[in-house]
Amino acid sequence: MQPHWQEELALQTGLLIQSCQSVSGGDISDAYLLETDSGRYFLKTNPADDALLMFQLEQVGLEALDQHPSIRIPRVLGTYQFSGQAGILMEYIESKRPNDADWRLFGRSLAELHRETQAQFGWEQDNFIGRLPQSNHRHDTWTGFYAAERLSPQIELARTKGLLSPAECPNLSELKAGLEPYCEATKPSLLHGDLWSGNFLFDTSGQPCLIDPATYFGHYEVDLAMTRLFGGFRAAFYEAYAEIQPATAGIEQRNELYQLYYLLVHLNLFGRSYYTSVKKLLDRYF
Repeated sequence: MQPHWQEELALQTGLLIQSCQSVSGGDISDAYLLETDSGRYFLKTNPADDALLMFQLEQVGLEALDQHPSIRIPRVLGTYQFSGQAGILMEYIESKRPNDADWRLFGRSLAELHRETQAQFGWEQDNFIGRLPQSNHRHDTWTGFYAAERLSPQIELARTKGLLSPAECPNLSELKAGLEPYCEATKPSLLHGDLWSGNFLFDTSGQPCLIDPATYFGHYEVDLAMTRLFGGFRAAFYEAYAEIQPATAGIEQRNELYQLYYLLVHLNLFGRSYYTSVKKLLDRYF
């Protein structure tokens, strides 16, 4: 049975949709593989009120990453609104199981991406992390950005939701003071922003491909911290990355501090099962 919106999408895109098959696409949106008269495409749909904006900002992030040939990015055809749904349509990339050489290429490619820099930390506009808003106001210092635009909004949201008590929530000054001993001066790097094992793939030639970004300019170790939070990345990836960007003192502490942001996001998205991990890091550093 075809989705009720298929004819509307066909009219908007000009594609003759021959088949539409549901595929796995993440926790937030439904995903489909479309067979059309001009090839195969990947479609994500979501009925939320802000879904069109979410997909438009995803397209902005993908196109920014696509400026750098070190990593493949799916080409986006566009974003659409139909039958109470929003959608983002992009090229379908066939994937394969990677070997160690592919992982090494991924590590080198990510390190090359992180060499892209700008004057300030942040991004040209706010975007999303999962289905939560992500604030990207520009800052001159990394500690100022990370405290004000990453940790503080998520802590406040957790307090509002009753997931953290007021006494468990450090204020902005306390956040900055806790970060400063560990967060060295660093240039802003272009980040994927949500680099877990569900947000990349390897195409059939072994080229790494990034999807579902939460892009901004920040400390490059943020992407690495997310790769370690839920696992799934081989040692060859980290070894190749370190050949271009060696680890520096304090990386173990920064790894925890940067994972705290993602743990707070998961606390706010999925509830109390993440409380213990969040509380442990808040107590340790703030």
